[in-house]
Amino acid sequence: MAFIDYYKILGVSKTATEKEIKSAYRKLARKYHPDINPDDKEAERKFKEINEANEVLSNPENRKKYDKYGKDWKHGEEYEKAQKQYEQQQSQRQSQYQSGGQSFGGGFGGDFGGGDYSDFFESMFGGGGRASSGRRSTKFRGQDFNAELHLRLSDVYTSQKQVLTVNGKKIRLTIPAGVENGQVIKITGKGSPGINGGPHGDLYIKFILINDTAFKREGNNLYKDVDLNLYTAILGGEAEVDTMSGKVKLKVKPETKNGTKVRLKGKGFPVYKKEGHFGDLIVTYHLQTPTGLSDREKELFKELQSIQK
Repeated sequence: MAFIDYYKILGVSKTATEKEIKSAYRKLARKYHPDINPDDKEAERKFKEINEANEVLSNPENRKKYDKYGKDWKHGEEYEKAQKQYEQQQSQRQSQYQSGGQSFGGGFGGDFGGGDYSDFFESMFGGGGRASSGRRSTKFRGQDFNAELHLRLSDVYTSQKQVLTVNGKKIRLTIPAGVENGQVIKITGKGSPGINGGPHGDLYIKFILINDTAFKREGNNLYKDVDLNLYTAILGGEAEVDTMSGKVKLKVKPETKNGTKVRLKGKGFPVYKKEGHFGDLIVTYHLQTPTGLSDREKELFKELQSIQK
């Protein structure tokens, strides 16, 4: 596998801080996002590269391995561990040979030359050797993948299906309504393949939600400010309010004060993985002072003012 310079892809130095890496990733992800560049294969390729680079460099442990092992960063520690075990076994056999505790006809040729560790190194790094009879190479679990999925808040008001491309593989994913910003879900077995028949790693997807609505979200509840004209506030009447599922009409009580809050049960955001359950919508009335009054309207207000005195 050819070496890929993830620092160069994100346009940061090798001494970049986590904040600088995060900032560079978000800037490039917005620039090359498929929604902004539909049917642009080059932008799609760049977007995949950027996500792969962020997957490695935004994770301190992955970054440390990458800086140390380069293109072999996913398996570098396993290699060192196996090599250490190999050297320990060799040292033990050397001691046995020197002490006369065991006979090895023809020196160290025996079954050691075709043994477990040489086969392990070959299978890990492309030698393709087979272990001697009755022995199997050590199995290692595959590397976990980490990815970010950027969506609009309105996208996750209902459940939806998406096809993600992770390391060149398409993964069909059902996104339940009500996911939170920053929430991480695990998809078992969709990470890197294991070594020597070991299990696959897992895929962790973090949701980044962009609020494209007029609502403020806190958990499952939504909040919205609604303008209310002075006449309706004083005399009572109706106010039309937008919700995520459409418009509703609210009855306004006479003498409603500025800042009055009204709770609409079940008109908030869906509860994650609880179909048919919703939070509430909390509406706050903001009284609007009338402008552009006619002479007659001004006279009426003056008359009302005199009565109040």
